Amino acid sequence: MLLLPLAAFAQGDRAKVLERVSDAGTVLNEIMSAPDAGIPDNVMGSAQCVAVVPSYLKGAFVIGASYGKGLASCRTASGWSAPAFIRIEGGSFGLQIGGQAVDLILLIMNERGMGALLSSKFKVGADASVAAGPVGRHAAASTDWKMRAEVLTYSRARGIFAGISLNGAVIKQDRDDTRAFYGRMVPYRSLLQGLTPLPADAQPFLKPLGQYAPIAPKPAAAKPAGK
Repeated sequence: MLLLPLAAFAQGDRAKVLERVSDAGTVLNEIMSAPDAGIPDNVMGSAQCVAVVPSYLKGAFVIGASYGKGLASCRTASGWSAPAFIRIEGGSFGLQIGGQAVDLILLIMNERGMGALLSSKFKVGADASVAAGPVGRHAAASTDWKMRAEVLTYSRARGIFAGISLNGAVIKQDRDDTRAFYGRMVPYRSLLQGLTPLPADAQPFLKPLGQYAPIAPKPAAAKPAGK
């Protein structure tokens, strides 16, 4: 009888995590389906890892503070990895008064940024350079987003979608959400490097991710001549 409240609590935690997985997929669908204001196709297609934090909370009087929970996945040889659950804390949005919840997307664009993410805890702007991502269905040829940052950041609030700066925020693995989703603690690297089987419950996030950032299959090896 004493275990019943603990079981109900665990089920409640898992329900919240599953809702977060679904919300992350919804954020991707809504942002990427916007005709003129989404993440450029070539930017999304170049991302090595994608993290989504639905309803990221920011609030402050003059100096910003922020907190949110979400999930990330990285490209592997066989497709997008099983999601790793993250929490993001700190950072400043600059001069602001009041509070607001935003949907936040982070794109890790290269090997160095991916290495920072795989460390399971890194500080945006210190361990990996960060910049507000370009907005629009196609990034202009003159933009240097490939060269200037390991992490590109986007936010959506009150129907407005734009790139933002997120310097100073700390991203780390959310161990509680990991246990709630997988039923046990799974190492961060095992998830993001594709060493963990894809759970069916992750599909609400992984399906739109694969749709908007497909991973091309490897070409078949050429057969020797005469065979």
